[in-house]
Amino acid sequence: MRRKIRRNWIVPEGAELTDLDRKILAFQEEGCLVPSRKLIKTPEQIEGIRRSGVVNTGVLDLVAQEIHAGMTTLEIDEMVYDYTVSHGAIPAPLNYEGFPKSVCTSINEVVCHGIPNEFDVLEEGDIINVDVSTILDGYYSDASRMFVIGQTTPEKQKLVDVARECLEIGMKVARPFGFVGDIGNAIEKHARKNGFSIVRDLCGHGVGLEFHEEPDVEHFGRKGTGMLLVPGMVFTIEPMVNMGDWRVFVDEEDGWTVVTEDELPSAQWEHTFLMTENGLEILTY
Repeated sequence: MRRKIRRNWIVPEGAELTDLDRKILAFQEEGCLVPSRKLIKTPEQIEGIRRSGVVNTGVLDLVAQEIHAGMTTLEIDEMVYDYTVSHGAIPAPLNYEGFPKSVCTSINEVVCHGIPNEFDVLEEGDIINVDVSTILDGYYSDASRMFVIGQTTPEKQKLVDVARECLEIGMKVARPFGFVGDIGNAIEKHARKNGFSIVRDLCGHGVGLEFHEEPDVEHFGRKGTGMLLVPGMVFTIEPMVNMGDWRVFVDEEDGWTVVTEDELPSAQWEHTFLMTENGLEILTY
C-alpha cells in the first residue's frame, strides 16, 4: 500500500520548476515528509540568524570564563542577561510561555529547563548544562554547553564526553537530502554503546524566525525516517544523554524543570546548524 502523501512542497502557480523543486517533489511523490518552503531560509534570513549566533556564542564564552564553584545559578542568569542586552539582543527564554529567567541552568540529574535561582549554588563535582537562546533583530539562535565544576567523578566525566560525541556524530551523518531519522539513529547507537540512554520526550527543532519551528529533531529512531533535510534549513541538534534510564518527569512546583526519573545525572550539548549543499555549517557553538 502506498503511503499517504503530505504535500508540504507546493510550487506557486505559473512558476517555473527549479532543480530544487524537482528533487524535493520526487521525494514527496515517494511519500517522504518534506519541508515547506517557509522552512528554507533566504540568504538575508541566514545572515540574520548567523549574527544572532555570534551573540549567543559570546554569551556562552563568557559563562565559560566565569563559572566556578560557589556561584549561584542566579548569578549566571544575571550575567547572561547583561551580556545579551548590552549587545542589542534579547534573551529568548525570558517570559517565553511564562519562563521567568534569561537562561536554563540544569545541574546533575536535571535534564533541561532548570530555572536559575539564588539557592542553587555550584559545588565541586557538579556538572551543569547552560542553555542560551538569543533574539537579535528578530532572528533566533540557540546553543548549550556542559560545564564540569572542578573535578568530578569518572562516571560523570564520561557522560559529559559521550554527550558531546553524540552531538558530533549527529553532525557528521546529517547531509543534504538525508533524513532527520539518520541523525537520531546514529546518536542513539553511540549512547547505547557507552551504556547510556537518550531522552525521548524532548528533541531538537527548527529555529531562526521563531524559537521553535519544524522539524522535530529526535535523537533516536530509524534511518530514512523523519523530515527530508534540504539546503537552507536551520535547526538544532541537542542530544540529552542519561546515565541511567531515559525516562524523565517535569517538576510539578515550577512546571518547567525536567528531571531524570531515576535521579541519575544527565548531559546535553547543543548547536544551531544551517544545512548547506555540502553539509552542516555551525551557527552557534
